[in-house]
Amino acid sequence: MTTYPATATTTARDTGGFTARLRRAEAWMDDKGRGAWIAAMVLGFVFFWPAGLALVAYMTVTNRWSKQMFRSSCAARKSRHWAMHAASRPSGNTAFDAYKADTLRRLEDEQEAFEAFLQRLREAKDKSEFDSFMDDRAKGNRAANEDSPRGEY
Repeated sequence: MTTYPATATTTARDTGGFTARLRRAEAWMDDKGRGAWIAAMVLGFVFFWPAGLALVAYMTVTNRWSKQMFRSSCAARKSRHWAMHAASRPSGNTAFDAYKADTLRRLEDEQEAFEAFLQRLREAKDKSEFDSFMDDRAKGNRAANEDSPRGEY
């Protein structure tokens, strides 16, 4: 097996090729915020409309329209995940752990009961809508039968 020493023969991709420049521009615009993206889009439409259209598509696909994209949402998600993980760990105090387990079980039971209530509520609403539909249909059929001439053919 032949190994080659690292030499100065790097490709254009390594030294700042087109994609590297695009990535740097994207990072710079992310640092500047949503206004920079919108300004670039408007300038794209002014100078060369396909570039503006491409920026609109890119902003839509990568969700650059939302304000949350420019916040530290990853950090917030990680802290929420950590807090949920920390809540499930035992604290070492057996009385508190028993209280926490009992409270979590009670909350889960209440959640299940509430979801069952919502399901019954949906079913009752669906049944009343269906009964109303059937009553309207029956009234329509009765009216159509009363209006039709009864004669011999």
